[in-house]
Amino acid sequence: MDVQQKDLSYFRLRLQELLNSSFPEKAHDQKFIDQRSSWAANAYEGAFRSGNAVEQCDEIANYILFEGLHFSKFDTVFKVVCNEFDTIMADEELRPFALKMFPVCEHVFAGYELTDDFANGNEFDLLYTELTGTISIWIEENGLQ
Repeated sequence: MDVQQKDLSYFRLRLQELLNSSFPEKAHDQKFIDQRSSWAANAYEGAFRSGNAVEQCDEIANYILFEGLHFSKFDTVFKVVCNEFDTIMADEELRPFALKMFPVCEHVFAGYELTDDFANGNEFDLLYTELTGTISIWIEENGLQ
């Protein structure tokens, strides 16, 4: 395997791991994964050939690989489920339930401008409260199923 192909596989695996855990809505978007992985591998190689230190090359490639993927809507729903509803279900049910609630909560996110640093802003608490309410209402109407 040549160096470029190895780098591409490395970046693809890192991106896929993040998408599987935090961005399930993008986890099967092969075009997105292929494109981002390729861009990151090319950026790394270009930075390395330009004489940058390995750490700098990693930083450049990671910026490209993970651009726009720092705030996760799913992680936020999962956080709400874990913090607010953990007493009504077993630990192993929390993630599957959060995956079920993710599409239910999608409309709540539409009211916010979600940037990479949104979780550090003032509106995050309001979003958290709205998500908690949305999930509570859903549970009242549908049960835990």
